[in-house]
Amino acid sequence: MKKLLFISLLFLIQPTIHAQKPRARDIGIPFEGNPGKFNAITDVNGVEVGFSTIISGQGKNVLGKGPVRTGVTAILPRGRNNNPVFANWYSLNGNGEMTGTTWITESGFLETPIMITNTNSVGVVRDAVLKWFVNHHWYKENFWYTYPVVAETYDGFLNDIYGFHVQESNAWEALDSAKSGYVKEGNVGGGAGMICLGFKGGTGTASRVVKIKDSTYTVGVLVQSNFGAKKNLTIAGVPVGIELKDTLNRELKAPPVSYRQEGDGSIIVVVGTDAPLLPHQLKRIAARVPIGVGRAGGRGENGSGDIFIAFSTANPTAFQREKFTKVDELPNDQVNPLFEATVQAVEEAIINAMVAAETTEGINGNKAYALPHKLVIDILKKYNRIK
Repeated sequence: MKKLLFISLLFLIQPTIHAQKPRARDIGIPFEGNPGKFNAITDVNGVEVGFSTIISGQGKNVLGKGPVRTGVTAILPRGRNNNPVFANWYSLNGNGEMTGTTWITESGFLETPIMITNTNSVGVVRDAVLKWFVNHHWYKENFWYTYPVVAETYDGFLNDIYGFHVQESNAWEALDSAKSGYVKEGNVGGGAGMICLGFKGGTGTASRVVKIKDSTYTVGVLVQSNFGAKKNLTIAGVPVGIELKDTLNRELKAPPVSYRQEGDGSIIVVVGTDAPLLPHQLKRIAARVPIGVGRAGGRGENGSGDIFIAFSTANPTAFQREKFTKVDELPNDQVNPLFEATVQAVEEAIINAMVAAETTEGINGNKAYALPHKLVIDILKKYNRIK
């Protein structure tokens, strides 16, 4: 009986195991730093992530009908608990959008989930979040106002973006499906139709655990990666993009010529931590994100919207409307390990997105090819980065 029970449990577990796509470390890519249990933003206690992925149709683009390659991603800093967190944001290049940031700068708090979608769907997702608040009694007060945080990257190379396929229900699905633990990567949520550094990009995540004196803290990152020129792709310090340039054209065929200039795109990065940081310190964390983006090959190109937000789940009683409160603050002189953790996790999250992403054909036969795992490992071996 016990043996039969074990076999039954094994069959239940196996689909979950097989559903998890390989990640950068799984195929042998080395990274610095110590990741958390899931190597994901959800390693920060309380953080939940959900998705709605919309994929349908193929062939010629028919406005309003597709093909569709898009979606919505939701990040809830304290899950479904309406308890604002200290936050701040930073823009490397502002050819993009993240709503609600002026109040974050002014107040020091993030009061809503963070949503990520495509460029043309920011408005519908923003409005959907407000309705979700009403339906879920997010605010207990009779009178309230809020500014949903919704960010975007452009998926119009693969997706019928002017068909406006993201609906209110997709935003709700992303919010309602949010959970802790394992986070899907690649062609999921808002990352479904994204391209990164010449290959298929999308959603990626990573984390780092650091010790500062007697305390242990976690830094978690989630990216929607849609930026960069192939020639700049760098993995584990190796110029992989340059090495793959001719091989890609010969073996995988290049994407069709289009208006899209090399380097166009965007990247949204969300950084969460349980370290007790105040808004001015979280601004400093967000300002270190470009270093991780640069290590992977980002240059903050003119056509790229590179916008980053950081929050802290520490100080759970910080947000008060009437009462005085006390908060903990990590001294500035001790914050360097968190800077390093941010850089490391951002770099790995970008590569994780590319490793998990699958070759995708979208509108008019436009195609974004998956990063060729074996060729990447061969190049890393060639440069003696791995044995």
